Amino acid sequence: MANENVNKGQQPEALATFAASARNDGKKPDDVGLTATPETGPVPTSSEKKAEAATKVLREGVLKRDQGADEAVDALPDRTRES
Repeated sequence: MANENVNKGQQPEALATFAASARNDGKKPDDVGLTATPETGPVPTSSEKKAEAATKVLREGVLKRDQGADEAVDALPDRTRES
């Protein structure tokens, strides 16, 4: 789902830009530049959820055992969404 309320001057999200390029035969679409479009604009996400997911990913890397990272990451919005 595209973010229709893109703030003026907002930068596009990198993963959304890569996804838009992949859907365009590997070439960055002409309308994707330095300013976010509804397709590449930021997806509102809770900072707490992002921090929790990042912490779990790092813990798994250090402890080498399941800390629930996959579930925490899957609970975050898809940043490669299609408009």
